[in-house]
Amino acid sequence: MPYGLDAPVLVLNRHYQPVRVTPARRALLLLFGGSARALDHKFDAYDFSTWMSTPPRHGDETIGTTSGPLRVPRVLLLHRYGRVPMTTLRLSRRNVYLRDDHTCQYCGRKPPVKDLNLDHVKPRSQGGTSSWENLVTSCRRCNFRKGGFTPEGAGMHLLREPTRPNWTLAVALSAAPRHFAEWEPFLPSISVAATG
Repeated sequence: MPYGLDAPVLVLNRHYQPVRVTPARRALLLLFGGSARALDHKFDAYDFSTWMSTPPRHGDETIGTTSGPLRVPRVLLLHRYGRVPMTTLRLSRRNVYLRDDHTCQYCGRKPPVKDLNLDHVKPRSQGGTSSWENLVTSCRRCNFRKGGFTPEGAGMHLLREPTRPNWTLAVALSAAPRHFAEWEPFLPSISVAATG
């Protein structure tokens, strides 16, 4: 599935630790500006001009430029940045789905992502907030069945109580539904279920 300038690129600090995932658009600006080098499948580092002159391999995603096709890097290595961000994991639909392993917390089914919803355990109409402790993944059918009730009021039970995850960025990245083989050496081999 082509992503073009929105393709996800793993950004590493100068110690080869994952920092974030950024769109290819931003990654190419970092590469062009000299703040980062692109790593290829053999983990050789390239500056922008060398990367530009390297022909794409079969299966590489490219974007068109006036000088010809430009490979979209999968991994960038920052020159100077050495820290790993210690920010807390942002509350988002994607991260709630990751925490819950893309599983409906009422029936236990794992439908396609397009058939998942966020559910407020205590409905907003009853004063429920959008927080880690009040949001769960649900399938459309269970979300509709529960409606504006609490699970107890709807005669439903949660598989597990929702909590704030204690993942590191690297663990969250390793569980992301879309990542590439080039990312694997930089991600831990732990599952989110074991750490969340």
